[in-house]
Amino acid sequence: MKRKSLLMLLTLILVVGTVLAGCGSKNDNGGSTASGGDKGSSSAAKEQVLHINLSAEPPTFDPAQAQDTQANTVLKMMYEGLVRIDKDNNPIPGVAEKWDVSSDGLKYVFHLRKDAKWSNGDPVTAKDFVFAWERVLNPATSPAPPYAYQLYYIKGAEDYNSKKITDFNQVGVKATDDNTLEVTLNNPTPYFLGLTSFYTFYPVHQSVKDNAKWATDPKLMVTNGPFTLTTWTTGQKIEVTKNANYWDNQNIKLTKVTMSLSNSSATELSSYKAGQLDYAGNPNGTIPTDQMPAVKNELKDELDLKPIGSIYYYVFNTTAKPFDNVKIRKAFSMAISRQDIVDKVTMSEETPAFGFVPPGISGDKGEYRTEFKDDFFTENMEEAKKLLAEGMQEEGYTTLPPITLIYNSDDKHKKIALAIADMWKKNLGVEVKTENQEWGVFLKNRQNLNYQIARAGWSPDYNDPMTFFDLWTSTSGNNDSGFKNKEYDALIKDAFSTPDTAKRMEDFKKAETMLIKDQQVVLPIYYYTNVALIKPNLKGVVIDYAGQVDFTRAYFE
Repeated sequence: MKRKSLLMLLTLILVVGTVLAGCGSKNDNGGSTASGGDKGSSSAAKEQVLHINLSAEPPTFDPAQAQDTQANTVLKMMYEGLVRIDKDNNPIPGVAEKWDVSSDGLKYVFHLRKDAKWSNGDPVTAKDFVFAWERVLNPATSPAPPYAYQLYYIKGAEDYNSKKITDFNQVGVKATDDNTLEVTLNNPTPYFLGLTSFYTFYPVHQSVKDNAKWATDPKLMVTNGPFTLTTWTTGQKIEVTKNANYWDNQNIKLTKVTMSLSNSSATELSSYKAGQLDYAGNPNGTIPTDQMPAVKNELKDELDLKPIGSIYYYVFNTTAKPFDNVKIRKAFSMAISRQDIVDKVTMSEETPAFGFVPPGISGDKGEYRTEFKDDFFTENMEEAKKLLAEGMQEEGYTTLPPITLIYNSDDKHKKIALAIADMWKKNLGVEVKTENQEWGVFLKNRQNLNYQIARAGWSPDYNDPMTFFDLWTSTSGNNDSGFKNKEYDALIKDAFSTPDTAKRMEDFKKAETMLIKDQQVVLPIYYYTNVALIKPNLKGVVIDYAGQVDFTRAYFE
């Protein structure tokens, strides 16, 4: 979830949407502090308990296994990496109080603060980071961590993860003493510092070894962040409580964060209006689309509505019939009206998408999307019919096999799915069944390629186009499309290793052309806007450029 360009301002990060990390998470290039975020208030509210809603239950709180926005929001409260990201999207000290970077940009030496402790009182040491990162990269870890590829910037990491080497001591991560972590990279990576705030890079307490239940049981979870997990009642509630052992706990004003679990946007909005929620909407919930006109009118002073650097899209299983045929994929993508979807269904001022990288993501000298237009295809119903007929003829179809579109349970996703299925029926004469699935089941079906076409979304993990493109490489644990292409992999590898920013952007353009225009692996729908409601007395909530939220320094006036 982050993005950077290879300039000094590339050191930004973020994390994943109820998007898959699918994340899954949007365009405000400088992070914003919601509700004014002023810190000048002298009178603190009596009860510092925050109430929010999660529209889907996180499958796990294991930083190595997490891959969604719901988990991201909660993990950010419970853990802290070497750095954290401030309201201006800059890396600032976290567990590491300072760091040194070699002149060639290849070696980082992190000096850990001596007062960093786990919630059980144990010191947080450099060995805890080595242990955690080895878990992510170890090919024996099951399930395979989906974000292992985010550590491939580190020397030897990919070779260890792919079993080309078997000794982790050959990977460029060393604990030279309890408070010093030395990291060696393959290539200079200006955004690496910010990347260490992403949850896959979090430390993990070594008590988790051989303890399969630690990431779902509050009694077994040891955390190092501002809060600890104290309640997890499946399907009902999650609570985190202020961690007395957190090194910066004097600046943590909230005593507790209570999270209800409801996938009903109508319930979320009514709970907010009734004062039962202090925050509603993105990235962890939704505002009912049919209520948006009323919300804009009645709650305009509490509404945070702005473009963010994330994308809503459908993904094809390129190994499943009939979408193993590229012409059929292209026909389905051409045969919908994105403007009608954002105008009549979502009604939140989103921008129709014809590429994969949203506005707001850094390019060479400006934004990538400004330098390279997203004009990889057009909506053309007649051309769509022609391509569908050609694809069917190539496959020997007289009629298409039954098609099902899956989406995770959410009112907004349902309305979008029904609208698009209706467009396919009207424009292509194709019946498509829509099926909602519980979040955990939905993720597993996507990961296991047990679907034909599925809803998806992506929030950048850092501010660079790479976070949108390494997703689709053959080795990516988040590539749920079945798409594998050596030429595409080579482009991304070249962009990964070259320090030439202009060359990287050209590689990305070629990769996006292949992904969207040539192969139509995904069906872009729109670039997100952040839509959230925030109580006027709630301050210090940080919503970054990609729409991810940080509640750790929030407080009530």
